[in-house]
Amino acid sequence: MKKIGIADTTFARYDMYRSAVEELNAMGTGFTIERYTVPGIKDLAIACQKLMERGCDIVLALGMPGPEAIDKQCADQASRALLDVELKHSIHLLEVFVHEDEADNDRELGRLADGRAREHAVNAYDLLFRQERLQRMAGTGQREGHPDAEPIR
Repeated sequence: MKKIGIADTTFARYDMYRSAVEELNAMGTGFTIERYTVPGIKDLAIACQKLMERGCDIVLALGMPGPEAIDKQCADQASRALLDVELKHSIHLLEVFVHEDEADNDRELGRLADGRAREHAVNAYDLLFRQERLQRMAGTGQREGHPDAEPIR
């Protein structure tokens, strides 16, 4: 049985964990989910590391950085730390950040957070169970939370 880890934060203004779990549960069986919640995005790296040490085969890191310059700096630091954890453990770690200034209003921000969490949940499932699906989609301009881009012919 595969184990999917999901790290999320209390700082986020949208429950991306719920969206990811709903999407994963719709995919089928063959996995369990383990959650680790932390205060903010700079805490996600250690949460993901702990999930990997607990035997997770893949991890999603869900976060929502704020719109200020300091938030962008913190998001960059968090992203670098997540990459370090991923490489240290040689386990896929999907960073799923939704920056608050990516949308003009809360409704659009919620739609974006929901869509990005769901699409990355599918990516996690595909990495574990359907690698060939990802191979078929290579070069097709897939985007998470936004409309897909047109492939260049």
